[in-house]
Amino acid sequence: MATSPHTLSSRLLAGGVGGCVWYLERRAVEESPHKFIHLFRNVNKQWITFQHFTFLKRMYVTQLNRSLSQQVKPKSEPVASAFLEKASSSQAKAETYDVKPLSPSSLSLSRKPSEKELLTLESASVIEGSVDVGKKTKDEKQWKEMKLRLDELPGILARLSKIKLTALVVGTTSAGFALAPGPLDWSCFLLTFVGTGFASCAANSINQFFEVPFDSNMNRTKNRPLVRGQISPLLAVSFAACCAVPGVALLTWGVNPLTGALGLFNIFLYTCCYTPLKRISIANTWVGAVVGAIPPVMGWTAATGSLDAGACLLGGILYSWQFPHFNALSWGLREDYSRGGYCMMSVTHPALCRRVALRHCLALIGLCTAAPILDVTTWTFPAISLPINVYISYLGFRFYMDADRKSSRRLFFCSLWHLPLLLLLMLTCKQPPPGGKSDKGEPQG
Repeated sequence: MATSPHTLSSRLLAGGVGGCVWYLERRAVEESPHKFIHLFRNVNKQWITFQHFTFLKRMYVTQLNRSLSQQVKPKSEPVASAFLEKASSSQAKAETYDVKPLSPSSLSLSRKPSEKELLTLESASVIEGSVDVGKKTKDEKQWKEMKLRLDELPGILARLSKIKLTALVVGTTSAGFALAPGPLDWSCFLLTFVGTGFASCAANSINQFFEVPFDSNMNRTKNRPLVRGQISPLLAVSFAACCAVPGVALLTWGVNPLTGALGLFNIFLYTCCYTPLKRISIANTWVGAVVGAIPPVMGWTAATGSLDAGACLLGGILYSWQFPHFNALSWGLREDYSRGGYCMMSVTHPALCRRVALRHCLALIGLCTAAPILDVTTWTFPAISLPINVYISYLGFRFYMDADRKSSRRLFFCSLWHLPLLLLLMLTCKQPPPGGKSDKGEPQG
């Protein structure tokens, strides 16, 4: 049976519509998971945003509570314990009423205050007490003018003049005077002793006056009198002048002009050369060694009036001794020197610092051997001084190899007893005067 054109067209149309519907359904089925995932991602992003909002809200509340809690005055421990206890005595109640009395409308005269009202009064007293404690603490932290008392002045001046360093300077000067040939003139020795001590006190005081801004940054020097304000700069300079003028005058007119010139030159070298050079170059260590080598030379010139080979030998021994002494000391103070802005070998040239210390430890052996050659001591001195010189050289070698705090401390503490013992051995082995002459230089009968 033949189909009509109308029926064929309707079937074709129905088939085309069905194919389009099938294609759309299939595409919808294929894309539905992707749309669902995309929708889930959007929801997930919205959830993260909500979490962020909640976190920011929580942070705002925390900061707000913290700012509110910081406005509350802190309680002191003794008053807090009284707050936790109940009012057990009438005296405590009376003190509470004095702090903050209640108005007649709140408490009648015919009845006693209840426990709740007492706790309210106690809390008020605690708050006011904590305010007073806070004021006292704030007042303690504020700047206060320091008043100098006369009974504290000797100790302050002793620390200003570095009394231990001054004692070392005077001791080496006395050793140079005693080792010089000739009889011991006690009056000249006393003038040399006092004059050198005054000159050393003046130099150390001026040194501290110049280094106040730098000493305040170092733990080792932050408690010095000028740094702490225990003494005024004017008083420090005045004390230095009162020590320098009589010290140089005693050495010049009481002893001899050569010793006075050496004392004045040493003050100038220490205050005007060594002190500013500490922040410029490592050469300050060599200049400081010259400063430490001059005192025994002053003792020798005070006794003899001349600058001869024996004086140079004593100066050379003190010059070489200072390098292991100071280099070992500065090794443990590298952080302090760095904060203070000082240019030291231990900070900028650590390897050179150790080499120089070892080099001068070995130089002490040679200088002690030269003492009998220059007729300062007998030949016994190089032999009996060899063990201590070898020992300090060994510690210098350990410091050179290990480069740690332990080896530097051992070398430093060894140098503290090495120098006095070495000078004592030199004094015991002093070259006697010629046998054909007396102490005055006259032939013996």
